[in-house]
Amino acid sequence: MAKKKLTTKKPLVGNRRSHAMNATKHAQRPNYQTYTIDGEKIVTTAREARSARKEPRARKCDKKEAA
Repeated sequence: MAKKKLTTKKPLVGNRRSHAMNATKHAQRPNYQTYTIDGEKIVTTAREARSARKEPRARKCDKKEAA
């Protein structure tokens, strides 16, 4: 079973600078996690997975405010 990637996030790339102004390449990589949903493996970031879990709760709150 192949993993499906559901995120568009890419590493943030830049330079680390020493006091002598030496530049060393550095990357901050996203926190990729593998989740199994309905028997299908999905690769997404931890932040996006958290937002996806919170979506139904947000919709319930919106309904209460509209009433």
